[in-house]
Amino acid sequence: MATGKIPRFVDPGRVKRMVAVRYALFFFALAVIFFLPAGTLDYWQAWVYMAILLLPMGIALLHYLEKGPELLELRMRTREKERKRRAIMLLFYPLFLAAFLLPGLDRRYGWSAVPAWLVGDADCIVLASYFLFIRVMHENRFLSRTVELVPGQKVIDTGPYAVVRHPMYAAAIPLVLFSPLALGSYWAILPAALLPLVIIARMFQEEKVLGRELPGYRKYARRVKHRLIPGVW
Repeated sequence: MATGKIPRFVDPGRVKRMVAVRYALFFFALAVIFFLPAGTLDYWQAWVYMAILLLPMGIALLHYLEKGPELLELRMRTREKERKRRAIMLLFYPLFLAAFLLPGLDRRYGWSAVPAWLVGDADCIVLASYFLFIRVMHENRFLSRTVELVPGQKVIDTGPYAVVRHPMYAAAIPLVLFSPLALGSYWAILPAALLPLVIIARMFQEEKVLGRELPGYRKYARRVKHRLIPGVW
């Protein structure tokens, strides 16, 4: 959405503590979500998936703790202000949990037999999607989990934003779609396939806010016509 220097003070020490706690909690949450339903630690697909997420995440966090703690502080905001946007997220969370809990149950009961080569291909897509997300973070220093504008925010049209208007969502959609295969489950594709619809609904809500409140966004939207897929839509 925008770039530039955020005109407010951020306590780096506080941000470091919050990041450390949330990174540890994220590791613990992934372990619980994957291994508890599986009933075993002998679940190589989950270990590889966690490494794919956590290692690049750890490197990116160390970088931004040094170079841009204000971005991390923005990313840790999770509560939406408007009721419609909160309702969209209420749809997202149960589908997300189902998509990531089912693979462990699938591993326990042997419902799927995803070949290792397909798991590996899905891992590559997940990793590429995550690297795109990090690239978007680097380009957009105002990237937030909530739909909100920060004082001093301005439209950007460089990097991924020169190609599509919502590169963060363009990265998120293949990540959620291919995560079930990366975790060795066909059945988890069912809830995961609904997540892009929720993400697109949120994208439209975001566009309304940006078009209404961010100067220059409507002109940018006329220039960069495609929202998610270059040359398509």
